[in-house]
Amino acid sequence: MRYSASEKYEIIRLVEQSSLSVRPTLARLDIHRSTSYNSLRRYRDGDIDGLEDRKPAVDPVWNRVPAAHRAAIIDLALAEPQLSPRELAVTYTDRHSYFVSESSVYRLLKARDLITSPAYILMQASDRFQQPSTRVNELWQTDFTYFKVIGWGWYYLSTVLDDYSRCIVAWRLCTSMSARDVSNTLDDARAFTGVDQVMVKHQPRLLSDNGPCYIAGEL
Repeated sequence: MRYSASEKYEIIRLVEQSSLSVRPTLARLDIHRSTSYNSLRRYRDGDIDGLEDRKPAVDPVWNRVPAAHRAAIIDLALAEPQLSPRELAVTYTDRHSYFVSESSVYRLLKARDLITSPAYILMQASDRFQQPSTRVNELWQTDFTYFKVIGWGWYYLSTVLDDYSRCIVAWRLCTSMSARDVSNTLDDARAFTGVDQVMVKHQPRLLSDNGPCYIAGEL
């Protein structure tokens, strides 16, 4: 099966964030290991552009995004940090009637250190964390899982998972990945567990990636 660059990038993210090791994760996704490793090597060498299907070399200058549009795209990314490169590309195209690809947006953000590369590296995972949690509500993990419903569009599942029990203590199905969506999910988790009524030293720590919604000042 042939995957687009964005689909390959999502597969890399899924493998990186999975609680399982690489082999069983790929087995569940029905993806051959050689295909996954090849995609990862191409991504590490050329970012998301490296995941595009290889085509005959052409002059890279003719389709360069003009400086005015590049500046406007950066301004949009700073104004709406919760949007992914794909969402920024679609939003900019709709608002300004100028088509820009997801890979171009990603490249612009990457050059200005406005996006974080996946930390997934080809190495053997440890059997367990060096400092595992020892009780319920000691450490929470939060992340988004996103998927597309044909005919409806993209949806984003915000979850808060207890690291010790592996129980999802709160979840929300959202139409965006904003800091407000994360905040609302955390409020649900606090209300369900009652952790804001306990001593400070017993309140949970929160583990997340460096997605825009998790490092936003609002959160």
